Amino acid sequence: MAAKSTKKAAPQKKTASKAASKTSTVKLSFDSTVLVKKLLAEVPERAREVLVYRFGLGASADRETLEAIGERWSITRERVRQIEAAGLDAIRSSKAFKDAGAAFDDLSNHVQSLGAIVEEDILLKGLAADEKARNRFRFLLVVGSAFFRERETDEFYARWHVDHATAQLVHKALTRLYAQLSDTQVLAEGEMMDRFLDELKDINDAYRNEEVLKRWLSLSKTISSNPLAEWGRAEAPAIRTKGIRDYAYLVIKRSGAPMHFSDVAKSISQMFAKEAHVATTHNELIKDARFVLVGRGLYALSEWGYQPGVVRDVIKTVLKKEGPLTRERVMEEVKKVRYVKDNTILVNLNDPRYFKRNKNGTYTVA
Repeated sequence: MAAKSTKKAAPQKKTASKAASKTSTVKLSFDSTVLVKKLLAEVPERAREVLVYRFGLGASADRETLEAIGERWSITRERVRQIEAAGLDAIRSSKAFKDAGAAFDDLSNHVQSLGAIVEEDILLKGLAADEKARNRFRFLLVVGSAFFRERETDEFYARWHVDHATAQLVHKALTRLYAQLSDTQVLAEGEMMDRFLDELKDINDAYRNEEVLKRWLSLSKTISSNPLAEWGRAEAPAIRTKGIRDYAYLVIKRSGAPMHFSDVAKSISQMFAKEAHVATTHNELIKDARFVLVGRGLYALSEWGYQPGVVRDVIKTVLKKEGPLTRERVMEEVKKVRYVKDNTILVNLNDPRYFKRNKNGTYTVA
């Protein structure tokens, strides 16, 4: 069970890609600017200044660290923390805080409607469109007695909740869900939702909807989705999309068939709004073992069974695996893994340096 804590100074950029449910800006029953001003008026000047600097409630939206404020006034970090804590306590015991009960209930109901536990960035972006306004809501969440913040860890992003039991169920379900996925496994969105629900057997039926489930999945730093709404471990090659190679992989996989590198570049631009030059795309395909050249400029995925090498190498592999084969069978097997003309296969097959034609008409490796 997490203790209440204030947000540290500057927000850090997230290092893992993840799919987050988008929450449109909501309209609450109170004006956050007016409410924050009333609450701050209840504390002594020094404490009020500390809270303004810590939460970015003044002219600047920058949130300062305890150290920075201490240097400003030549006092210790611990002393600043004490002043901050005293200021928050003064607000919670004030008449203005009691009078604001309906506003805090409204905010609590909003968090409840999002699933009772929600990732911090999603919550704040849904509450306000600009950083200054988000700072005000961050301050109200810290002040309010119904809200609890869980710090960011290696497994989860920072999040807020209003229900300890639900939060624990969600955390445990996400941990189990990750454990059952293999390093390369990729699931369609519907299948991922079904698996997640299986891990949430004791959860309130009110939360069993797709938007809440996606919002809960966004809490995880270890589970994510790619731009095609396929889910898996965040580090899986088919999930992380860090450059042209990864987008090319998704494009060819979605096509289900080999593609010319120029079409791959065009599809990347169309599907993901990413600038992909034809020459650059071709170079990236050449360098990555996930792709196999199977024809003139045509690339397939190695996971489909295609293998690198010239046609002669493919014929050798086929004959070593299958044993002596007729010309027709050789052509049939080669064309399963290569987009190549019949004549190209025959020219290679009839080269006596590499292949031998037996008396019964079958071929073997020379």
